[in-house]
Amino acid sequence: MRSKWRRWVPHPAVSLALTLVWVALQNDFSAGQWLMGVILGVVVPLLLRPFWPDLPRVHSWRTAIVYAAIVLWDIVRANIQVAGWILLRRPETLRSTWLVVPLRLHRPEAITLLAGTITMTPGTVSCDLAADGSALLVHCLHTDDPDATVAGIKSRYEERVMKIFGEGDA
Repeated sequence: MRSKWRRWVPHPAVSLALTLVWVALQNDFSAGQWLMGVILGVVVPLLLRPFWPDLPRVHSWRTAIVYAAIVLWDIVRANIQVAGWILLRRPETLRSTWLVVPLRLHRPEAITLLAGTITMTPGTVSCDLAADGSALLVHCLHTDDPDATVAGIKSRYEERVMKIFGEGDA
């Protein structure tokens, strides 16, 4: 029974998430939208199965929930901060810079989560990953201390991502 279920729904959590996101984005909770969400939730993982045979195991759900809350808070805070920079500062006073963030992460999913988090936070964007996966190139709209910004990314985000995916000794 389980093998037949897994054959049609290889990643149940992804299928559920796709269904819920579809319905939420449509802002229509009708039966038709739920059906379309379920169809997408089944078809998309089936199409992607050859490229993503196993989902990464989450080692700490508690850390993942705390991480999501921290990221949401940081997005709100950074939106306000960037709006202040744009509206209240002269452009020449911004100290835009490129940062190299050395990585202790190894799993592609963990690196993707960190890079996505950096990009979702207004004022920063992940631009490139070193060929060997050892560092991220990040553009920062404004920073007075690039080293402190890199340290903040590593302590606030990377350490938590390491705990979520059970990487290293974090």
